[in-house]
Amino acid sequence: MDIPIEPAADCALCPRLAQFRAENRGAHPDWHNRPVPAFGETKARLLIVGLAPGLRGANATGRPFTGDFAGELLYPTLLATGFAKGTYGARRNDGLRLTDARITNAVRCVPPQNRPLGPEVRVCGSYLEREIAAMDRLGCIVTLGTVAHGSTLKALGIRPKQAPFGHGAAFETSKGVLILSSYHCSRLNTNTGRLTPKMFRLIFDQARVYLDLRRAAARGQGRRT
Repeated sequence: MDIPIEPAADCALCPRLAQFRAENRGAHPDWHNRPVPAFGETKARLLIVGLAPGLRGANATGRPFTGDFAGELLYPTLLATGFAKGTYGARRNDGLRLTDARITNAVRCVPPQNRPLGPEVRVCGSYLEREIAAMDRLGCIVTLGTVAHGSTLKALGIRPKQAPFGHGAAFETSKGVLILSSYHCSRLNTNTGRLTPKMFRLIFDQARVYLDLRRAAARGQGRRT
C-alpha cells in the first residue's frame, strides 16, 4: 500500500516520539502536539527541508518553523527573496503565505532534546520520498543541516558521496533539480557565528536565480518548438 505524504494525526510508527507527543499533550493540551504537516503547496518549485518540529515552535503552533528562533530567520529571508508574502507573526494564522515554496521536515514529530534517532529519520524518510515525488514542478531543494540533507539524498536515491553536505554546497540531479545545503538556522548556529543572516540569504538568492534561469530556459525552449 502506498504511504501518504503526511503521517496520520495519531501516527505511532516511532514509539519514542509518540510517547513524547502524549506527554506534551497532557502538559500542554492547547498545543498542536501531532505530526506537523508541510507548509505550502506541492506545485511549488522550491522545497525547504528542515530537521524536525521544535518543542515550543512547530509542535505548539502546527506550522513548520513557526514560533521558535529558526522561524525568525527563515521567514524574513523567504519574504526578502520573494518566496513568501505577508507578515510573519510567529503563529499559524498570521496570514503569511508561501510563494512557489514549500517547507517540510525530515522528521514530522517533535523529538526529545530536538534530536531524532536514526530509525526515526528513516521511518519518516518514506513520507519525504513521497512528498518529493508529488512535486512535479520541483526545481530546487534547500536542505537545512546534515540530517535533512542526508534524508533528502536518500529520498532521491543519491549516494552521500555524490553530494556531500557543506554550507553553500550545490548538486544538480540528473532531472535538473538543484540541491543546496545550508547550516540549520538554529539559535546555536547564529549565536556562535557559524551561520549569519547574510550567509543564509545567499542560499535563497542562489535558489531564486537558479529557478528563474530554469524558467527562462523552459520558455525559450517552448518558443523554439
